[in-house]
Amino acid sequence: MKDIDVNLVTRLIEEQFPEWSAFGIRPVQVSGNDNRTFHLGERMSVRLPSAAGYVPQVEKEQRWLPILSKQLSLPISQPIAMGRPNDEYPWPWSVNQWLDGEALSQSILEDEDRGQLARDLGAFLRELQSIDASEGPLAGPHNFYRGGSLSVYDEESRTAISSNQEVFDAELLMVIWHQALASEWTWEPVWVHGDVAPGNLLVQSGKLCAVIDFGILGVGDPACDAAMAWTFFDEGSRETFKQALQMDEETWDRARGWALWKALITYDGNKDTDKVRAEEAYHVIRSVMDEYASAKANRA
Repeated sequence: MKDIDVNLVTRLIEEQFPEWSAFGIRPVQVSGNDNRTFHLGERMSVRLPSAAGYVPQVEKEQRWLPILSKQLSLPISQPIAMGRPNDEYPWPWSVNQWLDGEALSQSILEDEDRGQLARDLGAFLRELQSIDASEGPLAGPHNFYRGGSLSVYDEESRTAISSNQEVFDAELLMVIWHQALASEWTWEPVWVHGDVAPGNLLVQSGKLCAVIDFGILGVGDPACDAAMAWTFFDEGSRETFKQALQMDEETWDRARGWALWKALITYDGNKDTDKVRAEEAYHVIRSVMDEYASAKANRA
């Protein structure tokens, strides 16, 4: 949806939450793709789905985040109220508590902090996975199958590999992809954040201080939440992350597959239009290939 801007948010707040209408509204420094986010005063934020496919995230976050937050040691996104659709904006939307911290990036993290971040993030995800998930939303279209089977993206990945044989070693990529597809999660479903990425991790003084954006929350296979091992961490911190997660090798193989799938489709979709995004995806694919080769050599 176009024109989700300060003026629209101002009118929505004035109409539905007039008690907050005197609070200033301004865009956040970094907004996401699935939702548009705005400051509401100093201690709240407004979060609005940008398309119909993201609308199920609103009620899911409203229901589950208050429950999960009570059992997690780090602060997470916390809904305060849910807005209604109207003639101007057709979907439900959220008012959330504002969480302090700076979005994680390579530039703000010192090398010596990377290992600690890997340990802290691994511990947070293990804590999330330990929460009773028996009534949670199973992976499906509502969260783009995060926590579900990688086979959903088999054709998409094969096509991207085939389309870029002149850039990457297609044979090696197919071996990595096949290995990711060779196993499935056979345990009880566990909670997955679904989008563990730097923009959803807040840090202060080099330490993880909060986790946000649970729109792709679901229950299933935790492999998808480890993709950041290849998209952000270096060799040493990647191993630290793996140890903190306590992942078996088959789950790690699937995690590698999740990282590869996303990087492949990002590279393939942007190589002719967005050189920056394509280059970032290129480096993730190379990271996956190099780590796989190293792991194979160590097992030999």
